[in-house]
Amino acid sequence: ELAAVKVKANIIGNQVEALKTEGEAKQLAFSASLLASGAGYTGPFNTHINLIFKHVATNIGNAYNPNTGLFTAPVRGVYHFEFYIHGVGSNNPTSAVLLKNGEQICTAWTHQPTSGQKASNGVSLLLDIGDVVFLRMWANSRIYDNDNRHTTFSGHLLFTM
Repeated sequence: ELAAVKVKANIIGNQVEALKTEGEAKQLAFSASLLASGAGYTGPFNTHINLIFKHVATNIGNAYNPNTGLFTAPVRGVYHFEFYIHGVGSNNPTSAVLLKNGEQICTAWTHQPTSGQKASNGVSLLLDIGDVVFLRMWANSRIYDNDNRHTTFSGHLLFTM
């Protein structure tokens, strides 16, 4: 009888741990800006480049990697992402595209020869565990950021599935 109680206690303990982990996984949010500090341009380059948002304001759940710029889904669910890009007038557009596992999902693009400009976009996506979301700057584009954090990338889990 004592052995049966111990087995039940272990099962219940495992279930409690699983519920704790599931509850923690439901708390996922990140927000980051492009430059770690200072001011400057990224681009233009003659090829597309992945953007790495280095100044992390929040990274609850640590699903965003500021060394690679990749968000990797730790749980299956619906996530919302949004991004804002800033440019200063030039011959080059200001543009970025959000990708899921390398597939283009949505873009933000603006171009004007003088003064400041901003573009933004957002999307809600169903992600499976291990799906990767990131931003890429189009070839011949130029993006500006400074300590005012004009260029940002954010995402959060809406609900698990």
